[in-house]
Amino acid sequence: MRNDPYTPNSMDAGRGASESRELRFDELYAEAKSTLGYGANNLRSVTERYRESYREVLSRWHRMRDQLETAERAPASSAEDDGAAAAAEAGAEDARQRVIRGDVERLTGDLGRHQQELSKLELSVRSMENAWLFLERGDASLLAEAADSGLPTDIQMRIVQAQEAERSRLAQEVHDGPAQALSNAIFQVEYIERVIGGDVRTASSELRFLRELLRRELGEVRTFISQLRPPLLDELGLDGSIMDAVESMAALTGATVETELRAPGNLLNPTQQTAVLRIVQEALQNIRKHAASSRTLVSTRLDAAKWVLEVSDEGKGFDVSAVAARGRRNFGLQFMRERAELIGARFEVRSRPGGGTVVWLSIPVGEESA
Repeated sequence: MRNDPYTPNSMDAGRGASESRELRFDELYAEAKSTLGYGANNLRSVTERYRESYREVLSRWHRMRDQLETAERAPASSAEDDGAAAAAEAGAEDARQRVIRGDVERLTGDLGRHQQELSKLELSVRSMENAWLFLERGDASLLAEAADSGLPTDIQMRIVQAQEAERSRLAQEVHDGPAQALSNAIFQVEYIERVIGGDVRTASSELRFLRELLRRELGEVRTFISQLRPPLLDELGLDGSIMDAVESMAALTGATVETELRAPGNLLNPTQQTAVLRIVQEALQNIRKHAASSRTLVSTRLDAAKWVLEVSDEGKGFDVSAVAARGRRNFGLQFMRERAELIGARFEVRSRPGGGTVVWLSIPVGEESA
């Protein structure tokens, strides 16, 4: 006679086995969350230590740059000094400057590599934290949210790797091209300074050579700039590219980002459009990271013979003078200021603690630009 599966004893045994399986599943799921959380915490700790080491190397790089600038500005030996002794001293000083300059260049390359590695670590930490939240949250709607929230993590990582490869390529080209040419130009100027008092003809010849060198390398730099022109500008135009950046910001933060784009983008040349877009992107990135603003406005307008951009927020603001005192270590502001200088534009940041921030850019157009 076959056992009846629906007798009380059989049903109790079945419930016990089912409860045992459920208990096992709960334990495994909890173990998975615990393992992922532990790994995320460890990786976050390692990333913080890496960031601190990076800052130490960056500080050392700044000290070496300051040391090199001081050495280059030091006055040469006076004519009253003994000729042989002065020449020997000048030669020793040149050798010392070359050593420092070489150390600065090597450390610059190391910093670039460390920055790329730090970016990968930070992305990995965020990925692990998001994975832990994915397991921790109980609602099934997260599956749909994850599908609509943006690019998968593996694609993000491939994008980062592609960006790093492109940066490495450009860094190598700049190092082998314009950077090397500028280094040669510095030595050329130093040589001209030594001979100009006693051999004007040689100095004039060297100046002509230097002028041609710099003119040629200016063309190379312009080529690099054209290579860095964002493809979005060709596809969407300046206004469309700004709207794309604004929509990305709004999607990431959930904050209100408004636009008032009244200045035609076609009044600007391609280099100016690229600079404007980069400054908008950097300003929005700074707002996302630091401002905690519920409302942001990106506006453009024509003001007489000027094309004006403003990116304003109602966030917590900051002390501009205190930040300016940190000088070149403030990479976001320095990035935007350098882009403005590249196109001959005026750039200002207006802010105060608790009073929001305005990033302002003014580009001459029309008769004034000519």
